[in-house]
Amino acid sequence: MNHVLVRRRSAAVAAVLALTAGGIAATAGPANAANLLTNPGFESGSLAGWTCSSATVATTARTGGYALAGNATASDNARCSQTVSVLPNTTYAISAWVRGNPVYLGVTGGPSTWTGATAYTRLSLSFTTGANQTTAQLYLHGWYGTGTYYADDVSFDGPGGGDPGEPGAPAAPARPAVGAVTNTSVALSWPAVTGATGYRVYDGSALAATVTGTSTTVSGLAACSSHTFTVTAYNTAGESPRSPEAAATTTGCVDTGLPKHALIGYLHASFANGSGYVRMADVPDAWDIVNLAFGEPTSVTSGDIRFSLCPQAECPNVESEADFTAAIRAKQAKGKKVLLSIGGQNGQVQLTTTAARDKFVSSVSAIIDRYGLDGLDIDFEGHSLYLNPGDTDFRNPTTPVIVNLISALKTLKARYGSKFVLTMAPETFFVQVGYQFYGGAGGGDNRTGSYLPVIHAMRDALTVLHVQDYNSGPVMGLDNQYHNMGGADFHIAMTDMVKAGFTVANTGHRFPGLREDQIAFGLPAAVSAGNGHTPPAAVHQALNCLARNQNCGGYTLRGGPSPAIRGLMTWSINWDRYYGWEFQNSHEPFLNALP
Repeated sequence: MNHVLVRRRSAAVAAVLALTAGGIAATAGPANAANLLTNPGFESGSLAGWTCSSATVATTARTGGYALAGNATASDNARCSQTVSVLPNTTYAISAWVRGNPVYLGVTGGPSTWTGATAYTRLSLSFTTGANQTTAQLYLHGWYGTGTYYADDVSFDGPGGGDPGEPGAPAAPARPAVGAVTNTSVALSWPAVTGATGYRVYDGSALAATVTGTSTTVSGLAACSSHTFTVTAYNTAGESPRSPEAAATTTGCVDTGLPKHALIGYLHASFANGSGYVRMADVPDAWDIVNLAFGEPTSVTSGDIRFSLCPQAECPNVESEADFTAAIRAKQAKGKKVLLSIGGQNGQVQLTTTAARDKFVSSVSAIIDRYGLDGLDIDFEGHSLYLNPGDTDFRNPTTPVIVNLISALKTLKARYGSKFVLTMAPETFFVQVGYQFYGGAGGGDNRTGSYLPVIHAMRDALTVLHVQDYNSGPVMGLDNQYHNMGGADFHIAMTDMVKAGFTVANTGHRFPGLREDQIAFGLPAAVSAGNGHTPPAAVHQALNCLARNQNCGGYTLRGGPSPAIRGLMTWSINWDRYYGWEFQNSHEPFLNALP
């Protein structure tokens, strides 16, 4: 990490080693157990049935003649996987005998465990499928640059997906199709299910309609509100599992005045950070949102946020408060938005009490009012957010630091109204890593995925989510492959996760994707600004893929193209100025040319 960053921007919360350090104890196998894997002991003398990278079979076996040998290189963790058919709401027992340092065993989107051993050692865990889950993927892998690991006698025990369910109950319907959408209603339809006498439509966990036909219009919804619909079929024998989810957002969203594609940047207003101080009046008009970095608390748990301009001793060219405020007004007169950003590396904020929550609201409001700001950016890093053990439903969080932050943001939104701009800048560790590991579920770092309940609770008030696609370790995408920062592929895969949504680890819950106009991605303005700087041509490749579904490099967009993708965020405007405005000059015209 460049030394000038240490003060304000957290380094990678990278090592996934830390995420999986707490293994999950084995449980007894379910009734009617059977090993569902093909070639579980590699006794075919090949990798038949498995999908692997940097792997082969070897004679270094625990039993029989062969075992898996994965060669983990500096750029490949030698992942091997196999997908099996499973039943919904069913517990499976998973195990493997492994040797190497380290070796991981897990289920994609579910639990995992690991060990480091010189002799064959048994890894085991249990896994319960979700309400609509019909397949599961077991995986094994080593770690980057650690050499060869071995695995043998792998087992995925439980009833296969072809086993009969409840006799007489209908099958789950297919995913409902979204039809006409208005400010207050969403039309849905789905194919008929054999043996069904009726259907129930759910909005999240709430029953929204019961019908005998294969379509309905759910009404009475709020304008610009997000919904996740599922359908079940029923008859006298019972109700089916739920269909796959269909996401929809009602119309009537308030225009905050942002351009369709925006350039978003952080301004070091309270410190210099080696790149030099930039006066507000000198920020070019190319920047549509300027985030003032940073508002910080008087102590970690006080909730009392303070903001002041950079001291003159550190920033000799700092302007007066009057000039700073006048420059903000001038930006706003041109349609630009200026926000207070809270957090950064040093600004740890833990709202552990309702008193801290209330102080957060009053102190943040005082700063917004003092400068006449347009809204708030949440840039909580480090240990600001975490999940207590057992807090596994991101839709209904129970951890105080999460619950109190959500309450504070809702209060601020209600106070300032529909034009209030709310943005968030989490690291991948707190969002996309939630696909594999969720802090409240145990078995690893309790911070993984901890932004998800905040994003979900505020999704109807959220203007832009711009995840930091930098200072990150490898992250698994929806293609179940690890992606590395610094190229188009990382931005494509990480942004697609936010658009498409994803199953949250082993919790059985699915995080619904955001509207495309709520999504941007963040990257360093220059090589000194953070790890993961991406050349402009690669950024443009990512945007072309995400907006136009072109030049995706072999990646398939699970969330489809997003022609209304909001744009790009960077750390920072100061670093961009220091490097001759490469970020601004390369990307602002490109954004303007997008559809």
